[in-house]
Amino acid sequence: MRHIIRNLLSKASGTLLILLLSHSVQAQDQHITSGERSRTIDSLKSVIDLAEHDTSVCIAYLSWGEEVYLNNPDTALILWQKAHDIAERNLASSPPTSSADGSSKANAEEEASAKAGTLHKKYLSTLADALNNIGYIYENQGDIPKGLEYYHKSLKIKEEIGNKKGIATSLNNIGYIYMNQGDIPKALEYWHKSLKIREEIGDKEGIATSLNNIGAIYNHQGDIPNALEYFHKSLKIKEEIGDKRGIAISLNNIGLIYMNQGDIPKALEYYHKCLKIDEEIGDKKGIAISLNNIGVIYYNQGDIPKALEYYHKCLKIDEEIGNKQGIASSLKNIGSIEFKQGQLTNALNYAMRGLEIAQEIGSPHLISINSGLLSKVAKQQGNYQEALEMYELHILMRDSINNEETQKASIRQQTKYEFEKAQLIKEQEEKETARLESEATSRRDNLQYSVILIALLVLFGGVLSLGFVKVSPRMAEGIIFFSFLILFEFLLVLADPYIENWSGGAPGFKLLFNAGVAALIFPMHSLFETKLKGRLVKS
Repeated sequence: MRHIIRNLLSKASGTLLILLLSHSVQAQDQHITSGERSRTIDSLKSVIDLAEHDTSVCIAYLSWGEEVYLNNPDTALILWQKAHDIAERNLASSPPTSSADGSSKANAEEEASAKAGTLHKKYLSTLADALNNIGYIYENQGDIPKGLEYYHKSLKIKEEIGNKKGIATSLNNIGYIYMNQGDIPKALEYWHKSLKIREEIGDKEGIATSLNNIGAIYNHQGDIPNALEYFHKSLKIKEEIGDKRGIAISLNNIGLIYMNQGDIPKALEYYHKCLKIDEEIGDKKGIAISLNNIGVIYYNQGDIPKALEYYHKCLKIDEEIGNKQGIASSLKNIGSIEFKQGQLTNALNYAMRGLEIAQEIGSPHLISINSGLLSKVAKQQGNYQEALEMYELHILMRDSINNEETQKASIRQQTKYEFEKAQLIKEQEEKETARLESEATSRRDNLQYSVILIALLVLFGGVLSLGFVKVSPRMAEGIIFFSFLILFEFLLVLADPYIENWSGGAPGFKLLFNAGVAALIFPMHSLFETKLKGRLVKS
């Protein structure tokens, strides 16, 4: 299952647009209705109450958290922490058991030892999943060091038990953190490692995630054609496997690129498709993002009533799920429209609420845009002292962001080189692999051709030498026919690559080529049959 994270990468008219990166939680399918989810949770509660073994309880707590984490992350954290604690307690009380020595232990003891080893591995796997998911919650709450700590702990266990799919998930999540911190080379390093493993094990959903994230890197670098190419590749795979949440992520990202390019009809088309899927799967965060982005387009087009309608819908959902970053952004958006319409008191109230929340979560961007709006409102109201204070705060936060962006810009220049270098190395490796395979195939074919040719020479030499031995006419005809049949088949094998190339694989053309080869051999067959039959047939 894929989750989506808000990541500020683009702005339009002072409003918030979002590029969505694929971010992994070890979870189950979320493409279900609220009624189905409620019944699933009831079943999981029953498992926890009635389960005879702690492994079932651990899995139930994990699954319960996976059902609610989108809209109730705090509840999910409690549930995943319970799964973590139970797994850790059982691992401490039952350390791994080494394989039994058959010479010194009975079969029953060996079976018990194997069972204990399997159980130990199950608890390790459960613990790794819980660590990954807890790390996701901490990261989403802004506690990056704790998030990284849990991701690395999860990765270590997955490497220990050889869970390749889990390893790829952890590498993806660690890469996401580095991406969010502006360390693009590190992010690329982890994402390429993740992609390589996913390609090895044929994990289509994971491959789509990696393609989406690499597309985000291209977008970050301003390489729009490549960004669109990767997003569309990711979308195609997600549609093949029916990953609706992943489809929504790709649709949003493609819509954002069209928005930035000024292709409004295309952007609206993709945003509305994204919104429809978010509503189908009940992803409230995703719905809020889509509503916000559609509101941005209407605002930029001057359709203020429509923009207000979508901003208020977005605000309502963000308040329901407690998404403070989204709330602060929506309050500023609505406040800007109220200011534009001359409703200064309303604008002041919205901007004040937005600033309070922005300061609470410590977001420089949100503090900057809300304090900037407050400065304009205070100036219009004649409160110049407050206008100056808010303007100074706005400039302070804006400069802080600009300094960070300047550092990231220099990193991006290096990143472009690093990414292109990684791509070039990958292409060279693929070419080298193809060359080695081609050489091995060529050696094998040449060897077999040589053996066949020698066999044919021996066969025809044997036929020619049979003049000293008289055989029946029927036997002579059979020997000659068999010899030329083998020759005909050898010529077809030899010419097949060229025939395939000339004919383009069309069966009709291939048949004509084969008939031509047969026509060339027929006169030789007649000549040999006439000449040799006289030598081979009894008087």
